[in-house]
Amino acid sequence: MVTYVAAMHTVAVLALDDVIPSDLAMPIDVFARTRLPGERAGYRVRVCAATDEVDAGAFTLRAPHGLAALADADTVVVPGVHDPTAPVREDVLRALRAAAAAGTRIASICVGTFVLARAGLLAGLRATTHWYAAGELAAAYPDIDVDPDVLYVDNGQILTSAGAAAGMDLCLHMIRRDYGSAVAADAARASVMPLEREGGQAQFIVNLPPASPRGQALEPLLAWLEENAARELTLDDIAAHAGLSSRTLLRRFREQTGTTPLQWLHRARVRRAQHLLETTAHPVERIAAQVGFGSPTAFRDRFKRVAGVSPQAYRRAFSSSGA
Repeated sequence: MVTYVAAMHTVAVLALDDVIPSDLAMPIDVFARTRLPGERAGYRVRVCAATDEVDAGAFTLRAPHGLAALADADTVVVPGVHDPTAPVREDVLRALRAAAAAGTRIASICVGTFVLARAGLLAGLRATTHWYAAGELAAAYPDIDVDPDVLYVDNGQILTSAGAAAGMDLCLHMIRRDYGSAVAADAARASVMPLEREGGQAQFIVNLPPASPRGQALEPLLAWLEENAARELTLDDIAAHAGLSSRTLLRRFREQTGTTPLQWLHRARVRRAQHLLETTAHPVERIAAQVGFGSPTAFRDRFKRVAGVSPQAYRRAFSSSGA
C-alpha cells in the first residue's frame, strides 16, 4: 500500500481580464477532483487575479486571492484570454517571472502560452498553443520553437498546451507526474477523458489550405498545384510549369512559404483527403488514388505524419457520412 506523506500540492490558477471561461474552469475542476488513496484531496486549488474583479466576457468574477498567492504555489496555471495579443499587466509579468525564478512549475492552457512568452519564460524552449494561433506565436516570438501539432509540451518546469481539451490532457499529465498513473487514471475517469489520446492537434487542423502568400510571385503556381494535386507531379514538373530551374524554385518556395514544393503538395493532398474521409464512405484505397498518392501505403504514412493519426482513426473521429 502506498502512503503519501508530502504536503498538499497547491495549484494557483491565474484569472486575467478577458479570460476564456472554459480554460479557467477546466484546471480548477480537474485538480479539485483529484483524489489520493483514502479519498484525500491531491491538490489545494486557488484562483488568483491582479484585480478585485475579472471580466470573463459573459460574466464577472471575484477571485479570492491576489498575485501574492503565486509565490506560495507549487504550480501556476495560466488560462488563455480571448485576445492573446492584448497587453499583459506588468505586475502579472513580474509575478510570473518571480515564480519561475523560485522554481515553481508554470503551465499555460491554450493561448495562455502568449502570456508566458511575454514574460520571457519560453525563450529557447519548445512550446505549443492553439493551432489557430501557432503561426502568430511563432512570428511574434522567433526565439520559441513552436510546435503546432502536439497536445502539450513538457519542458520540465515550464509546460504549454494546445487549445481547448488539450488543456485537460496537460493537467492529467501533471497529475501523473505528481502522483503516478493510478491517481491520474482515476482523475481521467472522473473527467470522462482517456488518460492518453491518440494523435495530436494536427488532426483538428482541417480544411485549411497550406499557406499561400497572396500577392506574391508564387500565388499562381500554388493555385495550379491545388488544381492539379491529384496528378503525379515531380519537382521537375512543378519547376517546368513555373518556368524556373529546380534550384531556383526550391529557394523561392522556401522564402515565400517556409517549405518545399513537394511538402506543400503533400499537405494539400492530405487536406483534401481529410475532407473526403469526413464526407464520404469511400475506401481508404480509393481516397489515396483520388488525392494523388501512388499507393495506399504511401498515403497512410504521409497522412499520419501530417495529421498525427491514421486515416481510419481520423474517419472514426470526424466522419459525418455514417461510415
